[in-house]
Amino acid sequence: MSEKKGFFGSLMDKLAGVARDEAEPAVSAEEGLIPDDATSRVAPLQEKPRSGFFERLRQGLSKTSESLVGRIDRLLLGKKEIDADTLEELEEILITADLGVATTVELIRGLEQRLKRDELKDGEALRRALRDDILARMEPYAVPLKVGGNSPFVILVIGVNGVGKTTTIGKLASRFAGEGKKVLMAAGDTFRAAAADQLSVWGERAGVDLVRHKEGGDPSAVVFDACKAAIARGVDVLIIDTAGRLHTKVNLMEELKKIFRIVGREIPGAPHETLLVLDAATGQNALSQARLFKDAAAVSGIALTKLDGTAKGGIAVAVCNELKIPLRYIGVGESVEDLREFDPRQFVDALFQ
Repeated sequence: MSEKKGFFGSLMDKLAGVARDEAEPAVSAEEGLIPDDATSRVAPLQEKPRSGFFERLRQGLSKTSESLVGRIDRLLLGKKEIDADTLEELEEILITADLGVATTVELIRGLEQRLKRDELKDGEALRRALRDDILARMEPYAVPLKVGGNSPFVILVIGVNGVGKTTTIGKLASRFAGEGKKVLMAAGDTFRAAAADQLSVWGERAGVDLVRHKEGGDPSAVVFDACKAAIARGVDVLIIDTAGRLHTKVNLMEELKKIFRIVGREIPGAPHETLLVLDAATGQNALSQARLFKDAAAVSGIALTKLDGTAKGGIAVAVCNELKIPLRYIGVGESVEDLREFDPRQFVDALFQ
């Protein structure tokens, strides 16, 4: 790759500039928080029968499929043989579909080796090889979250506002409650009143209690009370919301570390899962957020939301391949059943259909 001046070589400076521009979202001067308008809606828990999840996943990934697989198919249309120029054009498609530079380089290098071994005789062989290589990079990180073994099992949910964090918590609480578990939620995002109100609505519908304080209160105090309540009530799962901390705000990251200390002190071994919520629509910026959150928190799992309606679903491949953190859940809609455990084979099948 370093010996040719393809799309990758000519675009490096541009990508570096874009990464700098996207690394820090717009924030309010007062609190350094991103408005969370996108997560202010609570979908009803009961809905009319809908199509199966695979069909919804396929529909949700339709824009990504068009920006990735559709362009690949058009690239290969009419080609009688695969050559280095074909791979160079494919490189551009993969990068612009938000698979990212690092992942794209690995995929192209793998295809180059196949080409040298004369394994890419036609477009279908290339398409199949790319599909298999993508799947191979995702499968090791499809590790479902196992709730149990600790009582209460504590899930600390982190991420910037606007990614669907509070909605994800509501859906998880509904899921666990539907499985017969006793669930408690903690409204640790005291900077945004709508977050606690939203969790309250989810709690009422799912029969899940919520620990909350007044707006602007100390998040650590909420977490402390929630831990005490979880133990006293014999709760199975405690899910803690946190403020939409920006990775550029040192004081907010320090607050997150304080919450970790409190949870660990009150419930030894907790949190048992630190779930980072990322918005697929933000593309490479999601990776920037994830890397910086990893420095402040022991992120053990990721939930990737808003895969529906975005052409940047390729970020799921980069999340697995570059972060090396289990991708626990993906979201392809607003209803409870649209948050599902990540199945890489199902994901790739829907993408390449």
